Amino acid sequence: MPDRTVRILLAAVLVLLALYVAQPYLQPLLYSADAPRAVTARGNLAQSETATIALFEQASPSVVHVFAQSAARGQDLLDLDDEAGEQGGTQTGTGFIWDGAGHVVTNTHVVQNAARAGGSVSVRMSDGEVVSATLVGMAPSYDLAVLQLGRVAHMPPPLAIGTSADLKVGQTTFAIGNPFGLDHTLTTGVISAVRRRMPTSEGREVSGVIQTDAAINPGNSGGPLLDSAGRLIGVNTAIVSPSGASAGIGFAIPVDVVNRIVPELIRVGRVRNPGIGIIAAQEAATARLGIDGVVIVRVLPGSPAAQAGLHGVDPQTGELGDVIIAANDRPVHRLADLTAAMEAAGLGAPLTLKVVRDGRARQVRITTADVAENRQ
Repeated sequence: MPDRTVRILLAAVLVLLALYVAQPYLQPLLYSADAPRAVTARGNLAQSETATIALFEQASPSVVHVFAQSAARGQDLLDLDDEAGEQGGTQTGTGFIWDGAGHVVTNTHVVQNAARAGGSVSVRMSDGEVVSATLVGMAPSYDLAVLQLGRVAHMPPPLAIGTSADLKVGQTTFAIGNPFGLDHTLTTGVISAVRRRMPTSEGREVSGVIQTDAAINPGNSGGPLLDSAGRLIGVNTAIVSPSGASAGIGFAIPVDVVNRIVPELIRVGRVRNPGIGIIAAQEAATARLGIDGVVIVRVLPGSPAAQAGLHGVDPQTGELGDVIIAANDRPVHRLADLTAAMEAAGLGAPLTLKVVRDGRARQVRITTADVAENRQ
């Protein structure tokens, strides 16, 4: 190979080596963006994004932040708002405008401690206005409560009402609330299951409960669960999570139940529950005794159960009285089964119970009556 060619190749190699060594120093000089970069046009939003934005803009003004101040903060099985406990007894949650009269729907467990302790409730509207509110009524058996707003500068429109009767697993859901005090947070998901059963107080269960994987966290309690049309399909109430934060399993009270209970709370301040006037044993105690049915601990004086001759546990000897094992020919394994049978029968309706006493079964005809929820 001629010497001239060798010299050219060596020179080229040296140039490449020099560029390689100098590259870290040359690149910042040549390519640094030391001025604002030009904005790249993104084009139109996706149709799904546009629909979600429109849904939030339409619904969010009707969602409010609820603050319930109590002197002493108690415990509740459905209490999801533990972060509020460190704020001087203030429990926080979410609510939404129900009607043009300024009624707000939220969860019972958001406001009940303030109600019991003679506390106060206030509501922060979506525009930041803080308004005092009074408690109209609570339905602990459904974890629903209704508030009445005071004077509001601008009343938002009530949310559109949907139905929970035709919901399908896989439908898109939207939850708006105030998780951890962060106002008007939107989360999305799908309906994970329908017709779940959720225990509340007084041994009752809400049937038809909606399960969703839309993120629901402490502070979302009482907020709306919406479908893709922006209609209310449920009221967010509980989560299943070892950590207390969203684990993708949230529950909402179905709107068909809400639409039945809320008007009654507005009219009379409470829900007239069909009952028979008994105090039942705890399920855990019944299970430990190996009893399948509802053990009557005490019969309320003057109640339908007393008039029908039912007996509770003997307070002197501890001997069992009546155990209810069926209602209207349906098996009764626990109190929720009995309350479901009473609700199916309705208020002031006849109910046929099968009860066992001293090992002998008999039929008892009884008529349901209005039983106050907060009996002692």
